[in-house]
Amino acid sequence: MRILTPSKKIFLLLPMFALTYNINAQDQNVTLNQDPKFEQLLNDKRKINTSISTNDNYKIQIFSGKSDEAKKTLSNFKREFNPIDGTIIFNTPNYKVLVGNFKTRIEAERNLEEIKKKYKSVFLVKPSK
Repeated sequence: MRILTPSKKIFLLLPMFALTYNINAQDQNVTLNQDPKFEQLLNDKRKINTSISTNDNYKIQIFSGKSDEAKKTLSNFKREFNPIDGTIIFNTPNYKVLVGNFKTRIEAERNLEEIKKKYKSVFLVKPSK
């Protein structure tokens, strides 16, 4: 191993400091041009997100299984129970059909009794975040 003498160290360090002194990062001035409709969409999304609170509402699960059967079950449900909304959620490895968005447990249980007449294995679900 070679040891550099102090004069050689200074000879190497001086150019390195001189070169790093002139290095600049990116400029901090950034101009962003965006469509005004984008801001409107963000505001609409914020309003919708504040109105949706899945943690406080009850849903009823009417099906759990394959994708095609879940789609068929949801379309049949929407035909029979028109005012009640429904969605399909994928939870590995099954697709689940959840219906309703009930604020109270009593309201959910009333609808559960009606839905039980048409569907076999239904139960009440309180989704968490």
